[in-house]
Amino acid sequence: MARWSGEHQNGHVVSTERIVGVGAGAKDLATEDMTLNIGPQHPSTHGVLRLRLTLDGERIAAAEPIIGYMHRGAEKLFEVRDYRQIIVLANRHDWLSAFSSELGVVLAAERMLGMEVPTRAVWARTLLAELNRVLNHLMFLGSYPLEIGAITPIFYSFREREQLQRVMEEISGGRMHYMFNRVGGLKEDLPAGWLGRVTEAVAGVRRGVRDLDRLISGNEIFRARTRGVGVLTREQIQQYGVSGPIARAAGVDFDLRRDEPYLAYGELSDVLRVVTRTEGDCLARFECLLDQVHASLDLSDACVSRLSELPPGPINVRLPKVLKVPEGHTYAWTENPLGINGYYLVSRGEKTPWRLKLRSASYNNIQVLTEMLPGYLVADMIAILGSMFFVVGDIDK
Repeated sequence: MARWSGEHQNGHVVSTERIVGVGAGAKDLATEDMTLNIGPQHPSTHGVLRLRLTLDGERIAAAEPIIGYMHRGAEKLFEVRDYRQIIVLANRHDWLSAFSSELGVVLAAERMLGMEVPTRAVWARTLLAELNRVLNHLMFLGSYPLEIGAITPIFYSFREREQLQRVMEEISGGRMHYMFNRVGGLKEDLPAGWLGRVTEAVAGVRRGVRDLDRLISGNEIFRARTRGVGVLTREQIQQYGVSGPIARAAGVDFDLRRDEPYLAYGELSDVLRVVTRTEGDCLARFECLLDQVHASLDLSDACVSRLSELPPGPINVRLPKVLKVPEGHTYAWTENPLGINGYYLVSRGEKTPWRLKLRSASYNNIQVLTEMLPGYLVADMIAILGSMFFVVGDIDK
């Protein structure tokens, strides 16, 4: 609004007002939509995503996620490597879920071979998968508040991550790419005293996560930035194939560990708890991830208890020097930390797969941004994008 003084009339100053409109729909100033590119970031960073936004002022009118800036051709590389070498590649597309990503490949190959994995290996795999799930979730629980202005939580989450990293590094030798799975079991047996150190690490993380919860969950600014923002509906989830904590935060009560059990999850039904929410907003997704950490720690304790009771035995199946998978095809899927991972394996009886199609969780989850972002402000986009909990390598493969 602008005000000007008018002419002197009869010795008095007459004030006049003129309204100057700014923005869409204003009579005096026409506006048009603006296209804004968010990213891509520099290719030397850990992952790049480009969002092409159409803006009406500060409000998003349309959004298009553009991927492929770090495409590595993983599926083609699978076709020219044997089943031992594929594991090295499979654990790199989602670098925060490396152990879980290895599982799908070996489970598909074992199913084709009709191979029965030793009980000790099954329980150890289940334990390591849940520890890897906690590591994944702790990273997002710390980094998400950082993206909307809270610095302290990431120091807490990395403190707890380090406790689990120690036991994962001790057993596998790796801190990120474990390369510990093998067709038929695991690389080697558990180190002496390792289960006791896992119990201590889990207890330490459990205490630390409570601190993280108190630090974030009651924060008024955090709740104001996330509550009611980025609401995802069940219909959108079904249309785009969204899975994992993001889907469960919108009321989709589906988890492969319970609904189509693999590994030892069928025997953990009394411990396994599927965390859900109904709101489907950024806050619900964060709370779902936080509660899932507690659920996975409970599963880890149960696996340690069972492994402690098992008698000594083999941890893998002895394989031939050249492993050939019989001709045929199969589809194996697992409940990875970020959602459902699927592995469609086609073999022609050779030592390399004819085709290994990877269905990664982040790829489907990120496509729904086209539906989620329109109608929200650009500032809300940061909160929404961070709450989707994706790894770019899992999108581009």
